[in-house]
Amino acid sequence: MDRRAWNDVLGGAAVGAANGLFGGGGGMVAVPVLRAGGRSAKSAHATAIAVILPVSAVSAAVYAWNGLLPPGVLLPVSIGVLLGGFLGAKLLARISGRAVTFVFALLMFAAGLRMIFS
Repeated sequence: MDRRAWNDVLGGAAVGAANGLFGGGGGMVAVPVLRAGGRSAKSAHATAIAVILPVSAVSAAVYAWNGLLPPGVLLPVSIGVLLGGFLGAKLLARISGRAVTFVFALLMFAAGLRMIFS
């Protein structure tokens, strides 16, 4: 396996660990890892979404097994996530890579501030 493949494997492990530990957020790790590997902003975001699905499924199964998945919340949130994911993917195709990077950085910054001050 070449160096880039090893970097992808290690980056993927970090993504999985973040997603499993924090109940999401693997994409916040995946995008910078993929960008560091030389991928474009749009490619990094699209790839992050694609890899988060199986990671999230595994994490959800572990959470459910441990009784941490509230059944009454799952369906309504899933409907919203599916709708938002569809609309976001359509929007990604229409905006520039620079705009995607800016909005992503802004959201990460805002999330960090909210966590610090709440």
